[in-house]
Amino acid sequence: MPLKTPICDFGQAAKSFELKSTNNEIIKLNDVKGINGTLVMFICNHCPYVKAVIKDIVEDCKNLEKLGVKAVAISANDPINYPEDSFENMIEFTKKHQFNFPYLFDETQNVAKSYDAVCTPDFFGYNNDLALQYRGRIRELDNLKLVRNGDSDLFIAMKQIAETGKGPETQVPSIGCSIKWLDN
Repeated sequence: MPLKTPICDFGQAAKSFELKSTNNEIIKLNDVKGINGTLVMFICNHCPYVKAVIKDIVEDCKNLEKLGVKAVAISANDPINYPEDSFENMIEFTKKHQFNFPYLFDETQNVAKSYDAVCTPDFFGYNNDLALQYRGRIRELDNLKLVRNGDSDLFIAMKQIAETGKGPETQVPSIGCSIKWLDN
């Protein structure tokens, strides 16, 4: 059953993190802060929603970088019950899709919980003060197929944030698979 992201809590501060990347580097929030904005994405390798939009994510992030917006992706899924989401498979997923942004492993799931992430993909778009301005979809999907009608919602919103510091008032929630929480 797909989940939808909640409405954007405008102005909410980005949460700090310190996670290992697929390049075996420790990455902190300040390492990925863009001069005009920061995009924090919760994704995973196996989710059909992520697979449907991953090429657009990579393309949008390349174009956003030209506008001074940096991006980071985080996987918080349980790799024991979902082995396709293991750290080793994250490395392969990064290479396969030629990520131009860090892909981090939230092994404890504490970062995903601090962000109140609910699904994959879940997009958090911040302005240059790391205040939340966007929590919506990348594009419309119809039966897991992208509906192409110009630039993506995500790109348009992040471009607006880069230029004005403010996100769009109207946002369509992202939809995806639930984050696969560890059994505690």
